[in-house]
Amino acid sequence: MMTDAEAAVSGSTRQPDLPAHGIPFGEAVRVWARVAALSFGGPAGQIAVMHRIIVEEKRWIGETRFLHALNYCTLLPGPEAQQLAIYIGWLLHRTKGGLVAGTLFVLPGLVAIMALSWIYALFGNVSLVQALFFGLKAAVLAIVLEAVMRIGRRALRNRVMLALAAAAFVALALFHLPFPFVVLGAGLFGYAGGRLGLQAFLAGGGHGGPASGLADADSALGEAIPAHARPPVGWSLKIAASFLALWLLPIAGLWLALGPTHVFTEIAVFFSKMAVVTFGGAYAVLAYVAQQAVDHYGWLKPGEMLDGLGMAETTPGPLIMVTQFVGFMGAYRAPGTLHPLLAATLGGLITTWVTFVPCFLWIFLGAPFVETMRTNRALSAALAAITAAIVGVILNLAVWFALHVLFAEVAEIRFAGMMLELPVLRSINVAALALTAVALVAVFRFKLGMASVLGGCALLGLAHGAATGGL
Repeated sequence: MMTDAEAAVSGSTRQPDLPAHGIPFGEAVRVWARVAALSFGGPAGQIAVMHRIIVEEKRWIGETRFLHALNYCTLLPGPEAQQLAIYIGWLLHRTKGGLVAGTLFVLPGLVAIMALSWIYALFGNVSLVQALFFGLKAAVLAIVLEAVMRIGRRALRNRVMLALAAAAFVALALFHLPFPFVVLGAGLFGYAGGRLGLQAFLAGGGHGGPASGLADADSALGEAIPAHARPPVGWSLKIAASFLALWLLPIAGLWLALGPTHVFTEIAVFFSKMAVVTFGGAYAVLAYVAQQAVDHYGWLKPGEMLDGLGMAETTPGPLIMVTQFVGFMGAYRAPGTLHPLLAATLGGLITTWVTFVPCFLWIFLGAPFVETMRTNRALSAALAAITAAIVGVILNLAVWFALHVLFAEVAEIRFAGMMLELPVLRSINVAALALTAVALVAVFRFKLGMASVLGGCALLGLAHGAATGGL
């Protein structure tokens, strides 16, 4: 239903069950389900999928608005791709849109990781699934590289923005600076440039012109701030309080009912902390999670974290979904009076709940205020600079992903305060290289759709597993 304010603004005779932009909610649900099913490859691949479907194919929101929302989500703890889905879903269909978009984005990964975790616990390997998804890594690598090129062409429109992207890449790839520092530094640099009125910042970052891709004014949503997206303080506080309760009350209940040392309580508390400090996505925190899960809590055996990461990398949904596997195995090994598989399932679900519920809190609380910043020149310049830095971030993820897909061994070289990861050439995976080449040709030469590329490469991976006796 349209609010009175929306009806007054539209001045139209649209059916009352359609919002001002005319996108039926049912269609949006189907599209978000499609986005979720195709969201492989970590945040870079997921953002690329979302951009192609929401901006380029459906033309629901414009390039500037997409990048503005992405910039905000990169500043938040937790998986930025899921938060971006919540933000866009909320923009299009208010609270219910954000809830559906964010939930559907997580659901395929939750089901897939849970199924693989059961197989892993019962049989000790997932060779069939690993063979099936072997080719998907090659397809995802091609999609991520395409995303870097596509977003780069639109965001790096002058030398200053190009330099910011390069600086972000170097800071992450060579100096391994904390992700929040890189993004904050770019934002401060852009803000200063905007305050000084420097044209490089005011025209950069993919803002404000036809060269930026789909203009906001030409999208279904348009360029005005929707009535529901203006900052009503009362609504923001109410929704924030609701999600804060949904997040913290179950933890308090576990603490009171089971005690602080029960595995369910430990899982809930530990991963709630992770939900607050996971700036920079999954890669930035997985090393710490692995260390704590293996050495401190004893939830995993050495090497099992890599198995879980392999599951998360080759299934749809946020990469941070690997934490569900950690919680699953932790409860599986300390089931108490429950059946081990029941305890494990509950442990995995608790992990997922406390990891992703805060994402809705951050978006519903802050997004109305972030939308109003689109008209502030200095803040827009800061976000444009962050967009440029994000290109470097995605490129860094693409390089990291390529190294670990194509090579079994990666050497670390340290010098002058830097740490460079280089592939060990003798460890190259020839089959992965061949599949990657096929995927690159399919994406860049023949412009095949994502479903075709992903499906074709998955079948090739399955054929490779059968041919090498891996099944």
